[in-house]
Amino acid sequence: MKPTTQTFLHVDMDAFFASVEQRDHPELRGKPVIVGAAADRRGVVAAASYEARRYGIHSAMPSRIAKQKCPHAVFVSSNMANYKAVSREIMQIFESYTPHVMPLSIDEAFLDVTGSQHLFGDGKTIAEKIRNDIKEQTQLTASVGVAPNMFLAKLASDMNKPDGLTVVPFEQDAIEKMLAPMPIGRMWGVGKVTQKKLLSLGISTIGDLQQFDIQRLEETLGRKAAYSFSRLCRGIDERQIGSETDEKSISNETTFRHDVIDREQIEATYKHLIDKVGARLRKAGFFATTIHLRLRWSDFSTITRQTRISIPANDDITLREVGMELLNKHLRHRPVRLIGFGTSGLTETDQPQTLQMNLFAPPTQPYTKSEAASAGLQTPSGKSTVPAASAGDQS
Repeated sequence: MKPTTQTFLHVDMDAFFASVEQRDHPELRGKPVIVGAAADRRGVVAAASYEARRYGIHSAMPSRIAKQKCPHAVFVSSNMANYKAVSREIMQIFESYTPHVMPLSIDEAFLDVTGSQHLFGDGKTIAEKIRNDIKEQTQLTASVGVAPNMFLAKLASDMNKPDGLTVVPFEQDAIEKMLAPMPIGRMWGVGKVTQKKLLSLGISTIGDLQQFDIQRLEETLGRKAAYSFSRLCRGIDERQIGSETDEKSISNETTFRHDVIDREQIEATYKHLIDKVGARLRKAGFFATTIHLRLRWSDFSTITRQTRISIPANDDITLREVGMELLNKHLRHRPVRLIGFGTSGLTETDQPQTLQMNLFAPPTQPYTKSEAASAGLQTPSGKSTVPAASAGDQS
């Protein structure tokens, strides 16, 4: 692997919430731990330790079902403030190797380490250093994928979990051969609906898609999706860290079959919508800064209300708290025909926007190791004596 080869890492913490609880509570180590709602309450599993996963327990499973699958499981309430604090420690480790970090959620991120290789070694070496730093500083484990692009890096990080390190081929022929036998559902962007369409065309593996006629694919999926999938199936992904997304908002709404006035039913439906939006945010790697409520009454009059939150969020606890506050403020004792929950002002980090702006402001201190790496500067001592460029000097 040449030092100049573009190299991405995808770092994914192993059973993050549950692992933090086991770290902080030694009596939980080696036991099936479930983070989320208690088994005797309505709610779902937020995370499950690997001991619990052996019983078929996974995130988003109703806690009641999880208890049936593993009666001796230990249920622990979420401690989001603690998880966020640990996440910040981990993100700081990433930033000590490269300034090009793109968090996908509280427990995973992409790193572009292309410019860091002349300081820290090739992609595999940097991945090993990061895994060691995480284990030493947080007593937690992470799985890392090393690849020439983001799609392949994310795919690789899931190949040897937990506590794994996977380097995929960097040569085009080898990449296509590696992908060919994988189920089509492993490809980025292929959800249940798209997978069903592809299966109807006889496409069950990524290799099948590699051989499929793109014009026929366009007829089923549309031109944009067909073009994207025809490249991804060959391991081609040209996205870069920091590139903007077209998705500016994520929302869900439902129309009742009959107008509803029962507040309990309205709230239950609304909470379900909130949880669906939260899951979509986390899957897409976004945090929301604005929360929306949409209500349509039986006479078809409609209101839309919104509120901003100071710290971007995608966790169910925050989204429910803010969403329910909006609902309690604006719900009236009248029949409801439609209810919706939405988020906008999406960002790829949970840092406040004022802080995000500061991160990209011209630095007044000498380059750090990661900044020097990005600039291609050799710095044996880890810092450069070259002052940072002024705003007018930046290209």
